[in-house]
Amino acid sequence: MKEVNSTPLMQQYRDIKSRHQDAILLFRMGDFYEMFYDDAETASRVLGLTLTARNNGGAADVPLAGVPVKALTEYLRRLVNHGYRVAICEQVEDPKVAQGIVRRAVVETVTPGAAFSDDLLNGARNNFLCAVNRAGTTFGIAAADLSTGELRLITATSNADVEAALARLAPSEILISRSAEPIAAASAREENALVTEREAWEFDPSLAREELARQYGVQSLEGFGIGAEDDAATGAAGALVRYLRELQPAGIPHLARPSVERPGAMMPLDEMTRRNLELIESLRGGGPGGDASGTLLGVLDRTVTPMGARLLRQWIHTPLTQRASIDLRHAAVSALAKDALARQALRDALDGVRDIERLASKAAAGRATPRELGSLGISLSRLPTVEQAARRVASAGAIAELLTRWDGCAELSSDIARTLVDRPPPAIGDDATIRVGVDAELDELRGVRDGGKEFIARIESAERRRTGISSLKVGFNRVFGYYLEITNANKHLVPNEYQRRQTLTGAERYVTPELKDYESRVLGAAELIETRERALFEAARARIGVCIARLQCAAGIVAHFDVLAALSEVAEREGYTKPEMTDEFTLEITAGRHPVVERMMPREKFIPNDVVLTEDARMIILTGPNMAGKSTILRQIGLIQLMAQMGSFVPATRARLGVCDRVFTRVGASDNLVRGQSTFMVEMSETSAILHTATRRSLVLLDEIGRGTSTYDGVSIAWSVSEYLHDAIKCKTVFATHYHELTQLDEELVAVRNYNVAVREVGDEVLFLHRLQPGGADRSYGIEVGRLAGLPKGVLRRARELLALLEGGHLVKRATAALAARDSVATPPAEQLALFSAQPDPIRARLAELDANALTPMAALTLLATLIDEARN
Repeated sequence: MKEVNSTPLMQQYRDIKSRHQDAILLFRMGDFYEMFYDDAETASRVLGLTLTARNNGGAADVPLAGVPVKALTEYLRRLVNHGYRVAICEQVEDPKVAQGIVRRAVVETVTPGAAFSDDLLNGARNNFLCAVNRAGTTFGIAAADLSTGELRLITATSNADVEAALARLAPSEILISRSAEPIAAASAREENALVTEREAWEFDPSLAREELARQYGVQSLEGFGIGAEDDAATGAAGALVRYLRELQPAGIPHLARPSVERPGAMMPLDEMTRRNLELIESLRGGGPGGDASGTLLGVLDRTVTPMGARLLRQWIHTPLTQRASIDLRHAAVSALAKDALARQALRDALDGVRDIERLASKAAAGRATPRELGSLGISLSRLPTVEQAARRVASAGAIAELLTRWDGCAELSSDIARTLVDRPPPAIGDDATIRVGVDAELDELRGVRDGGKEFIARIESAERRRTGISSLKVGFNRVFGYYLEITNANKHLVPNEYQRRQTLTGAERYVTPELKDYESRVLGAAELIETRERALFEAARARIGVCIARLQCAAGIVAHFDVLAALSEVAEREGYTKPEMTDEFTLEITAGRHPVVERMMPREKFIPNDVVLTEDARMIILTGPNMAGKSTILRQIGLIQLMAQMGSFVPATRARLGVCDRVFTRVGASDNLVRGQSTFMVEMSETSAILHTATRRSLVLLDEIGRGTSTYDGVSIAWSVSEYLHDAIKCKTVFATHYHELTQLDEELVAVRNYNVAVREVGDEVLFLHRLQPGGADRSYGIEVGRLAGLPKGVLRRARELLALLEGGHLVKRATAALAARDSVATPPAEQLALFSAQPDPIRARLAELDANALTPMAALTLLATLIDEARN
């Protein structure tokens, strides 16, 4: 809106700001970016800037805050990390030739999900911007990384799959329709990302197809493998591309052809499984992209390139579900693991390859600096060595397939090497960028500049001889240009034709017509040199940029080589073995180990264990005391399965594994205060998700289901869940529990087997052997664990007394007389029934009559002891 008496500059500002109301506008004014009004107040608060004011042509002064152009990177990083969008408005007209107000325009809008600057990115992980959409009963996600040019279309069949996909992508920003369903909107907001709402029509699949066809210059998307079944993902991609074009007015030519992910090719991992198995983030703290110690990533990441580090994260998050693809990776890892010389040669060749993917994207987007383009050239020059090393194992699985698509981009490397100097500067004008001999015009201008400097040196020598002033010297500064400096002691020798320019404390500075003439020629040549170098550099950058598809392909292959070599390095160093993958039901692990835990302790102290699950023994009820290692065993089973399906070797002496469609782990207890859910509610929600999603091909690993509620409720739930997994889903299951009642399941269900984690009692001491053995445990040793934790001796003594009373069926003395009298009524002898038997049971009848809320804790214990005694008799 135009204000009364507003200056032309502020009118220009408000006009531009009106088109970027949701962003902080950095308005270029000479050597500063200025912010006004609310933007200035926000920036002063977030960045700690001084808030001043600017006169607005007689109207009220407006709030003002500014940052130097040279310091933009740091301030931009801080704003974006706080979740703000920042529109960068540049002067797009030379102030020297402008008539009136210099023309300005927004050249880029930076958001958490749309950034190029290295200061805003983590080289080891992607920075995804996602769009979420729904078409009918199908969900779709489009994910783009502006810094690498990747674009993925993901089709999902449920909101849970959407959550799993967003969790693995870990986007910095998510687009949703303003009319998105509350569930979808909530899922997006839970990802701790900036949520941007867009108009619903932007997600329309038909409009999206037109948008994508225009982006890639094609008539149809069929060549990309995008069909009608991908409408939801296509709609999301259309909205995403439209948004990126708004953020990048110069275009997004580096956006790669979209890859399509449909259900079935890769294993979706839900949030609880990723968390419980500590794939990327440790339960002990550290956020995404932080310290990877204590995680599977920390064990496996021996990559030497940024592309490889990012790809390894993707492999960990998306294990394969097609055995043929898994076998190809295993074959490549096996070949490199066996050939130490080939493996080392490949890793040496890869070491020193910079981030080709992001450097190429910057070149295509016209953003690469001379130094970055030089880095790209150096990296490309190493590709022949990479290829030579890879061909030493050319017949090995995935490597053979990758070499069929190999493109070393040799002419692009040569082009950069011929054009740029060996060590290009960070920016044009700092130092020479273009090599001598590349351009005749540039070489001629350099000759004029360098010759002029030599002439000025000759002037100094000649003037000394002519005037007899031996201390005379020629100098230069940006204000006065070239000058002759003469000390005050020699002022009487100054010729009359010298023109005074500046007076100093002990000297005077002069110019001559001859000196000014050569100065003009030299400085003119320097300015022309910078202009010519810029033109030549931009032409070279454009030549490289148009080959972005080839560069992205080369970067992808290099990343695969890096990950395969890293996995083989880990396998060899850690003593991993190649798993045998099968389409059968079986899971057989011999001497399996936890890949993370064994790294945190001396190798000889970690106790390996065998686990076998087959069609007729598909469920293990695992009992044992606290601290015995039940959770570790559960996690290592899950990790071994996932490692095998991502293509890695596994920590075991032998592993024969059926390919799973899903791995579910529910280990440990936690609450979710944000959702207002208690620990038990989280436990039940996660268990419910498993029971609704698991199939016969799934691997389910459960720990302490039902422990968050009362004993009877907990046992009932645990028993029922076990029956459902055994009878209805029929999947491979390991169920760790303290409920010893569940050991009866091996008598009730045909495919249940009891195992326990062994302990040894030596006097009053309990030794945890961490050894898995057949049979159920008869005790939980909770009191012994309490002793190890330092509970007072009196507490431990009383706990042992109570335990003896309860286990012996004796009454606790403080039971009420009325309850004791009622419980002493004779009960007709009856045959002891199995837990949860459908036959009439007098004990169950008595339980049904009880009001649990009316019982004191001591009365409840007394009643329990009575019922146990009656059941045994």
